[in-house]
Order: sequence, then structure tokens, then C-alpha cells
Amino acid sequence: MTYTPARPDPRAPAVRINLLSDTQTRPTPAMREAMARAEVGDEQVGDDPSVNVLCDRVADLLGKQAAVFLPSGTMCNVAATLVHCRPGDEILAHASAHIIAREGGAHAALGGFQITALPGADGQFTPDAFRTALHPRTRYQPPQTLVSAEQTANIGGGTIWKRADLDEVVKIAKGHGLATHMDGARLMNACVATGSPARDMAEGWDSAWIDFSKGLGAPIGAVIAGTRDFIDEVWRWKQRLGGSMRQAGICAAACTYTLDHHVERLAEDHANARALARGLAQIAGIEVQQPETNLVFFRPDGAGVSGDAMVGALRQRGVLLAMMDGRIRACTHLDVTAGMVEETVGLVREIVRGA
Repeated sequence: MTYTPARPDPRAPAVRINLLSDTQTRPTPAMREAMARAEVGDEQVGDDPSVNVLCDRVADLLGKQAAVFLPSGTMCNVAATLVHCRPGDEILAHASAHIIAREGGAHAALGGFQITALPGADGQFTPDAFRTALHPRTRYQPPQTLVSAEQTANIGGGTIWKRADLDEVVKIAKGHGLATHMDGARLMNACVATGSPARDMAEGWDSAWIDFSKGLGAPIGAVIAGTRDFIDEVWRWKQRLGGSMRQAGICAAACTYTLDHHVERLAEDHANARALARGLAQIAGIEVQQPETNLVFFRPDGAGVSGDAMVGALRQRGVLLAMMDGRIRACTHLDVTAGMVEETVGLVREIVRGA
């Protein structure tokens, strides 16, 4: 049986408020203008000036030697594990990590790796949990070669790893001969929320990447950074996976635009998420996880409405949200206004009253 993504129901009302994901953003007029003016070349042979500018900028942003532009964050994760690990190796990550829960088993299918799921609250494993999962290097067990952390932790609620915990994980990993990989899909959200520079967050991590198609609002693209040798090997896998492109500067220009114009504004998304959480928490029976960034997870079951029923009822009112691991997830982004948040809270209250 194959998986086919569900198509939108043509009978459903038009979406007026899209809280499904920050991947739903549309390029702004100014971003489209930047894309139209982009200098381009053949990216596959290193001849696209707009791509090169972006990669140099992200390498500097993350404090790494080099970087490469890829079509998606998933390809960043897959290429990184394919470089860091060999078939039969073991990767350690949180049980809800994207590489376990949202990448179609790519790491097993393409690399022959097994991923050990580490426990921990809010999408994060503790340094002690990581230390406990390490085993002596013997021929009876798979080589443990990589540990991965997701910043922010999506399914955990968009939570932010503390710098001290990241540093401790790196220290433990290096002491046991493991490489370190940071899935930084929403890394810039964490940086804006904490005021910590991205290079500080990524310090000590052998590879790290940021996604431009989520909160930053570009239509496509992610950039992974590391040592020059690491990036050379990522390029090999980029070629093998079909990720090498031609005039990709059109896409890279949008990403560079976001670094100039959309980073600091992430604070608006965080404020809207807090406002949404406050409003929902004031409705009797709704259980809300307080957001740290732009993701709001909640359960309406205590108000007499199942999650699926709430999502369906909101969809009939033009509001789009997602069910994720038994909870409703609402994601604020640059196309969501404070007024839309207020309206969403009012509609949830209306649905609860009619239950």
C-alpha cells in the first residue's frame, strides 16, 4: 500500500485562517521582486552567484567553514546522516524527532541506519538520558556514531533546547566518539526567542542547518553547514539524491531576502502564539501547552469535543489546523495576524458552546 497525500476537499469553505503550518506561507511581493532580480547560473557546477552568496552567509551565521543549499530540510537530515554514518550504525535522537517520525524511514531505507529513540519531556532528551543510552563499543552492538537534536522541538511543542544542555550533549558525544547533528528547522525561532546568536546555538555541533520555508517564509530551500570536508561529502549525496539544481538562485534569493527582512519579525509570531494560547486556556475544558515559540498544542476533549471534531468544525468555518500525535497543533507565521488569532479563539469558544 502506498501513501498518497490527501487532496483538499473541494466542498469545504475557502481557507481564511491558515494555522496548519508555517510551511503554508506565501512569498511576499518584495520577496517575489528579489527572486525576479536574482543573478543566476548553473548551481550544480557552483556557478550560481545567488546560491553562493546564501551559502557563504549561512556558513558565517552558523559559525561553520562551508555550507550547501538543498531543496528541503529533510534532505539536509538525510544527507547529513549518510555522511556521518555507515550502514548498520546507530543514531540517537528523541523519540519524537523529525528523523524518526516525519521522514518516511529514509535513514533506514537509504543508509541502513537504526535510530534509537531517547525519552524526554517536550521533545527533548536530557544529557543524562543520552549518557545512559551509550554502550561500550563491542562487536555485539551497532556502532553508535551520531546524536541528533531538533531545535526547536516540533512535536514537543516548539520548545527550545537550553544552551547548557546542547553544550553538555556535545561534550558527552565527543567523549564517546560520536558526531553531532543539529536539525535546525526552526533554529531562528529559538534564536529570536532567546536572543542567542545562531552560531552560539550551533557551536560544537558538527553539522547544523536552517530551513527557509517555515517561519522565515521562503517558498523553498534549506542550507546545511559544517566543515569543508563534510560539505564536500554532502555535495556527493546531493548529487546522488537528485538535489543538485540549475538556476537555483531564484530560490536562493528568496532565502537571502528572509535573512534581511524576516528574522526579527519572528517575534510577532511568538506573540501571536502566546495570545492564542491565552485565549484557548480561558475556555473551560481546553488543555493548552504554553508555547515557547510559534507552535501551540492543545486538547479540547475536556470541553466535550474531540480533537478531530474540533479540527473539522474549524475547517468548515475556514480555519485550517492539524492533528498531530493526538493533539491539535496551531502554527503562527507571517500570514497570520493578531486579528486572525482573536477570531480563531472566538470560533473555538463557539464550537465548545454548541457541543
